[in-house]
Amino acid sequence: MNDIVERSLRQWGMTGARYKLVASRENAVYEVSDARGHFALRFHRQGYRSDAQLRSELAWMAAAAEGGLSVPSPARTVGGEYLAHIDGIQVDVLTWLKGRTLDDALASCAREDRRSLLFALGREMARLHQVSDAWCPPQFFDRVHWDRDGLLGQAPLWDRFWENPELTAADRDLSERFRHAASDKLEEIGPTLEYGLVHADLVAGNVLVDGNALRLIDFDDGGFGYRLFDVATALLKLMSMADYPQLQNGLIEGYHSIRPLDVAALDLFLALRSATYVGWNITRMGEADGTARNNGFINLFRSLADKYLK
Repeated sequence: MNDIVERSLRQWGMTGARYKLVASRENAVYEVSDARGHFALRFHRQGYRSDAQLRSELAWMAAAAEGGLSVPSPARTVGGEYLAHIDGIQVDVLTWLKGRTLDDALASCAREDRRSLLFALGREMARLHQVSDAWCPPQFFDRVHWDRDGLLGQAPLWDRFWENPELTAADRDLSERFRHAASDKLEEIGPTLEYGLVHADLVAGNVLVDGNALRLIDFDDGGFGYRLFDVATALLKLMSMADYPQLQNGLIEGYHSIRPLDVAALDLFLALRSATYVGWNITRMGEADGTARNNGFINLFRSLADKYLK
């Protein structure tokens, strides 16, 4: 891999830069440092995003950074492009943001500080939505839609959750009932829900804490969607925590300190978000932790879907 890394770095005028692999699960990401500073070199998984979708993601991040958010900013190649192709692989470079993950921060701070961290995350989420609404995307802009069809249609963005092979007969029945009930509900209330650009993956691992600053990373799954989808994504993996009610209230209050958002349908979106992970894991069952992870996703979905239907 060293050869392709070094050829890629030359595209950005970074010949001789130091680099190390820091992530390889979805995209391969290298931390790069040279005289100009620290950067993230990304090799995108093949076939996941089109060139237009990646250029759209990079343009959106650039706009968010210009709007005052702490997000990675794309760096241009020596030829002035955001995206390059090396041996058929899509490659880009982003500014490197420092900080520890919100996961780590929550694990090591007092309860009152945990709520404050979620308040801050709610503020940053609201600011991202605000800046995105004020931005005029370029004509080529193309990102996925986390809408009714993208969540519950015949070909959802993260696979057909109701066909996960580890579902029991009762689980499959629950999945089908939830899918139809949720689809009907979205058809009913969808026009009243706020819809626009969403990060779509603001889990605690994609939020960095650096002193009093929160930084949002990994826009890979970002696109158009219900704004409540962002709220549900941030909260879902915190639901098992003893102080979850305080964390949920903190995030919502933080959001409302910047802009309004109707959260009456939050239980629906928590169940919808849990369903997406049951679908997402179908093609990842063979990974080392795939089976245990799958069981956890199904158990959570079972609980939230059953609660919603009741």
